[in-house]
Amino acid sequence: MIEIDEQINAVRRTVGTRVLEAGEARVITVSQAYDTPLADLWDACTSAERISRWFLPVSGDLRVGGHYSLEGNASGTVERCDPPRSFAATWEMGDQVSWIEVRLTEEGEGRARFELEHVAHVDDKLWPEFGPGAVGIGWDMAVLGLALHLSSGVSMDPAEGAAWAASDEGRRFMTLSSDKWAEASIAAGTDPAEARAAAQRVLAAYTAFPEPPPAS
Repeated sequence: MIEIDEQINAVRRTVGTRVLEAGEARVITVSQAYDTPLADLWDACTSAERISRWFLPVSGDLRVGGHYSLEGNASGTVERCDPPRSFAATWEMGDQVSWIEVRLTEEGEGRARFELEHVAHVDDKLWPEFGPGAVGIGWDMAVLGLALHLSSGVSMDPAEGAAWAASDEGRRFMTLSSDKWAEASIAAGTDPAEARAAAQRVLAAYTAFPEPPPAS
């Protein structure tokens, strides 16, 4: 499918905090540069037809104020759009609401960087239990899908993606991703033993069930 170690090491991951009106929030950021022009990366991230080819089938109105829905996953409202540089939206699952912002930047001729920031209110139970990997592993799989799409033009069938995630290769990918998110959490100040224990728990949740644990 792809060189796993190369893909894992191509991604930047950070963990932080932010104070919102409703209180403290956790911020995780995932970023990868691709060998494609900024305009093409923007199209891949904002065209419903192309999003469905590397992430999940999406429906709705992908304009500011419009509501979108990702099949079997999150839904939300597009809050801001600044083509071809950035967009922001709510990320809603069940009764939980968080926020995403995608930022695109040029990195030389024919190369552009994708950066996604996910902001969620602190959950005093879920965050210590699962850590940033609760959403981070899923975003790692998303940027993997984007890498495959941009490098080969292939479309990722959701059933094929689920089968790959359950394979030995997929489990190894998630293991390495979980380890990297533990490192990012430690770099942000989390006790190393606590961060690694959370990484083991979130990995067990991802590899034992078809759906990831609740977003923390």
